[in-house]
Amino acid sequence: MQLAERMSRLGTETAFEVLARAKALEAEGRQVINLGIGQPDFRTPEHIVEAGRKALADGHHGYTPANGIPALRQAVAADIREHRGVEVDPDDVVIVPGGKVTMFFAALMFGEPGAEILYPNPGFPIYQSAIEFSGAKAVPIPLYEETDFSFSAEEVLAKITPATRLIMLNSPANPTGGVVPRAEFDRLVAGLEAHPQVAVMSDEIYSRLLYDGREHVSLLGYEALRDRVILLDGWSKTYAMTGWRIGYAVWPKPLAEQATRLAVNCHSCVNAATQYAALEALQGPQDSVEVMRRAFDERRKIILRELNRIAGFRCVEPAGAFYAMPNIAGTGMSARALQDGLLEEAGVATIAGTSFGDYGEGYLRFSYAASTSEIQEAMVRIRTFLASRG
Repeated sequence: MQLAERMSRLGTETAFEVLARAKALEAEGRQVINLGIGQPDFRTPEHIVEAGRKALADGHHGYTPANGIPALRQAVAADIREHRGVEVDPDDVVIVPGGKVTMFFAALMFGEPGAEILYPNPGFPIYQSAIEFSGAKAVPIPLYEETDFSFSAEEVLAKITPATRLIMLNSPANPTGGVVPRAEFDRLVAGLEAHPQVAVMSDEIYSRLLYDGREHVSLLGYEALRDRVILLDGWSKTYAMTGWRIGYAVWPKPLAEQATRLAVNCHSCVNAATQYAALEALQGPQDSVEVMRRAFDERRKIILRELNRIAGFRCVEPAGAFYAMPNIAGTGMSARALQDGLLEEAGVATIAGTSFGDYGEGYLRFSYAASTSEIQEAMVRIRTFLASRG
């Protein structure tokens, strides 16, 4: 068989590979602490689960509109009004089976040979994968430990060329936990006025997971960009619904129809019962959101303290999401070697920074979406492992 050349450009998400290896080790009788996979360790709140059950019992077994049931798109618009202070037309909302779909749709709309798309590095690996699969050139936006893994608006603007079609941004960020300050967004938006041909995809999937009173700044709130911003968000992180596979995007009006057409060609529509569960998530009790956020905050403080106690590690304070990305250069080991050693010998699953781009060398990503006891035990194992290496 001869596959299309573009298949050679398709990347992967190492977290799933590490998860598979961790499961294999557990099947052999090993006890593995998983600080690799980025998903809440909480159950989906019961009232959301019950809404999904009820939808099935009520006979919601068929196709839905490709862009999502009207009630859910209206609820998304209401949620954006409440949490971002922005009015959006429900017709510009497209419900999709997870956040990655929006990334691919954006890359396919704007990417082709000769085009350039900017993306954060270290960043979620599917950004680069989707860009390169589209045929476009993936241009990295470096994120630096010295600036708490925020970007420099000046540096981003300097990378724009006549071939630039799209910029992908993420705040709060995976894998770093970094949060871009409003002042940096202000400078970026002002600079983009000189580049009206450049669209922006703003991945805000962690928008409800912020700490120490930090504000979430949504690019959707900048009127100067409204006609070229694609907002990516969803339910997986806020409501512990990773396995339900549901997300949404708000598209500029001229692109909403194009996104819906891609949906028709790709997946037809999102699972009907899942959409009713997502509707309940937005319209039902919200106390579980704050319960989970506070738990993550407590774990954030613990893992930050413990990582900075490990010889050869140093870690800046993550401001959002549920990730910490310590600098591990002081250990003398590469990111991949330390990832593999910790998993195979210490039974601690982490993700090498290089899984998130070349600028991730010298770093290791930890997900603190695990219990405090697991986090503390993992830190003991890491110290023991490094001590055995001298």
